[in-house]
Amino acid sequence: MILIVDSGATKSDWIALDEKGNQLFMTQTLGLSPEVLTRSVIEDRLANNFELSKNSEKVTRLYFYGAGCGTDRMRNFLKEIFADFFPNAKANIKEDTYAAIYATTKIGHQAIVCILGTGSNCCYYDGNQAIQKVTSLGYIPMDDGSGNFFGRKLIRDFYFHKMPQSLGMKFAKEYDLEADVIKENLYKQPNPNTYLATFARFLIENKEHPYCKGVIDKGFQQFVNNYIMQFELATKVPINFVGSIAYYLKEELTTVLERNDLIVGEIRQKPIEGLMQFHQQNL
Repeated sequence: MILIVDSGATKSDWIALDEKGNQLFMTQTLGLSPEVLTRSVIEDRLANNFELSKNSEKVTRLYFYGAGCGTDRMRNFLKEIFADFFPNAKANIKEDTYAAIYATTKIGHQAIVCILGTGSNCCYYDGNQAIQKVTSLGYIPMDDGSGNFFGRKLIRDFYFHKMPQSLGMKFAKEYDLEADVIKENLYKQPNPNTYLATFARFLIENKEHPYCKGVIDKGFQQFVNNYIMQFELATKVPINFVGSIAYYLKEELTTVLERNDLIVGEIRQKPIEGLMQFHQQNL
């Protein structure tokens, strides 16, 4: 059995194939980012999934593409966990940017490939390998234009009274904005980045409001400046995206890209189906 996994900070999509490439099952767990989760939390999330537990010994190959897997230390950390849970599997672990590449870009074609979901990232794909100029440091100092980036912005503006009053009242009705609740989720609970990203839904649902339009535009422009424009060929190749923020704010993202003379490529919400097709073609 072959397992293919696209693991973001919020959730992980799993597809199982037989040795001929036929789909056996699909399932989902919570996100498995090694940067923000302990070993015990990751083990629990695996063990609590019926399909994975039932088939753990049948897996012979595991292709895992995950947020937080950009360093050898994090990849080795996950390999140890997977070796125990999938004892007969050879695990291949790569950063989630490769999932975005394989889902949006044909082998041999050049593109800049971006992730805009709970977190954000960007790489240049030369047709064979991914090239990154900046190593991601995670959601606190980076992740421009992402769900947690926008969530943090909304909370800050609400508390600093920079959000229009009428919108602020609506925001307070939809979320528990008590300081103790926010601090509990940010500093004591797992996945604070995922918690922050839950507030981005408000931005999407109210994207026609002038305040929200401004926040979205500035956030995407910041992503373009810091992530996309670091590559010399930025205006010469398509810019492809995966992630819910890119997908649900496609029009706003396209406006910013075109304003910067960038070529709008493919925008997908989830890479998992494209990943499955890639591996079926390369068994």
